[in-house]
Amino acid sequence: MRDTRILVVDDDPKIRNLLRACFEDEGAHVTEALNGSEVRDVFDSAPPDLVTLDIGLGKDDGFDIARDIRRTHDTPIIMLTGKEDVIDRVVGLELGADDYVTKPFHVREIVARVKSVLRRYRHEGAATTQARAGDVASEAALILDGLKIDLNRMSVQNRDNADCEVTTADFKLLRAFLENPLRALSRDRLMDLIDGPEWVPLDRTIDNQVARLRKKIERDPMKPALIKTVRGVGYMLTETPTAP
Repeated sequence: MRDTRILVVDDDPKIRNLLRACFEDEGAHVTEALNGSEVRDVFDSAPPDLVTLDIGLGKDDGFDIARDIRRTHDTPIIMLTGKEDVIDRVVGLELGADDYVTKPFHVREIVARVKSVLRRYRHEGAATTQARAGDVASEAALILDGLKIDLNRMSVQNRDNADCEVTTADFKLLRAFLENPLRALSRDRLMDLIDGPEWVPLDRTIDNQVARLRKKIERDPMKPALIKTVRGVGYMLTETPTAP
């Protein structure tokens, strides 16, 4: 976390002070914001490497702030809330949050989660330029359930020929599935395929990324059929990609 720029968004000064202290102890540079206007000012001047975002901000809604961030930036977001509400959790993940922590939390947990999420993003630019082994690696373009996938440009067109607007993280996960169709992949295996063997047990980023990817490529994200959950194992791509 050394030299990482972290934006802490919370209207509770005690929480801001706690997070600032624990992140600065790890060598991070911390900026604070109390509302959406201050968040926009930070992103306009010096975009952070990661954001911790409280859902309840008085007049502002943390979900709206997350939505605004995702319109223009792929910055990792860890959402914080005082409520252990499944609906809040689902909405946050669908908006593109990378993790979700319920207050009260232990400082060691939040630091571990921040490190884990940062690690996911750290080598994306370099990693996506490397060809992976597998049958799909020799094909520049693929068709999957009506989707048009360009591996060189890292782009996906939907069934109406519109851009699916996948992020780098989305595409890395999709490629892992493309290279292993019809195989149940555990979360551990997916993490290995995407970012290598180093990870921490608290990491749930794979679940978050799958939820985000489904929203962009499934015919009905509420009833996913392309990327299925395999109970007790992980996830599976249910179709084999083909050349156009």
